[in-house]
Amino acid sequence: MSLSTYCLLIAISLLLTSCGINEHGFLAPAGPIAQSQREHFFFIIGWTLVVIVPLFVALPIVLWKYRLGKTSSAYRPDWASSWILEVLIWGIPFIVVGVLSWQLWHLSHELDPYKPIQSDKPALDIQVVSLDWKWLFIYPNQGVAAVDELVLPVDRPVRFRLTSDTVMQSFMIPRLGSQIYTMPGMVTELNLLADHIGNYRGMNTQYNGEGFSKQKFTARVMEPSAFDEWVQRMQQSRPPLDWTAYEQLAKRSVLSSPITFGAVPEKLFDRVVSKFKGAVNPGSVSARPTHEQGE
Repeated sequence: MSLSTYCLLIAISLLLTSCGINEHGFLAPAGPIAQSQREHFFFIIGWTLVVIVPLFVALPIVLWKYRLGKTSSAYRPDWASSWILEVLIWGIPFIVVGVLSWQLWHLSHELDPYKPIQSDKPALDIQVVSLDWKWLFIYPNQGVAAVDELVLPVDRPVRFRLTSDTVMQSFMIPRLGSQIYTMPGMVTELNLLADHIGNYRGMNTQYNGEGFSKQKFTARVMEPSAFDEWVQRMQQSRPPLDWTAYEQLAKRSVLSSPITFGAVPEKLFDRVVSKFKGAVNPGSVSARPTHEQGE
């Protein structure tokens, strides 16, 4: 590799330092799921270095020892094999692959997105409908909904049930961890918890058309009391999400700012799922009146 190539790689690395990984990615976790993913990431790097470091150390040594013009190196034209080298070449990678496989199997079960998060607080149910090019968040127990804005109480488990009213999409909040697909006519589930107050970026990571790059939302994590106040404010001051409003919302568009609703149609989420199976007439949906907050 030439000197100019090395300089180019260094320049690219320096430019990437401004991409905000520590602000938006799982390397700055704001919840236990992202924290586990971060630990797993560095665990993989550490075990991979067991193979990579000796290789990078041995390569220049071998090149120097057997360089052109050096006459003192041993010449063994009949050399065939070495048990020591065979054990090192095959044994170490075998151990590394075994350890990484076991760790991956363990975390695949430990971080199962369908697995509820243990907590002394009840999980908050949120229904998610992915649209072109926006996200609809329904709080069925609170009777409110928001578009492109996800409001969460800190230190409380959240159980997402997700579907799509368009093509397949991918739901992800990097600093909270995990990623899961939304598909029309199907329901997936994701359990997360935020243990830090703040605003975090959420996105669709599955390309789905010209508005894909702008299909982002903000996950606002706040104190439980502030969350309750937000719900009450939505119930008292925001318009209902009736079926006519939903049909307008479902049309392809990119919102300039979030939209909130103070009432949600009865079983809207289930009807969105069912309409792809022809089981329910979605036109029969009507918004229920605003009610007191409750679980």
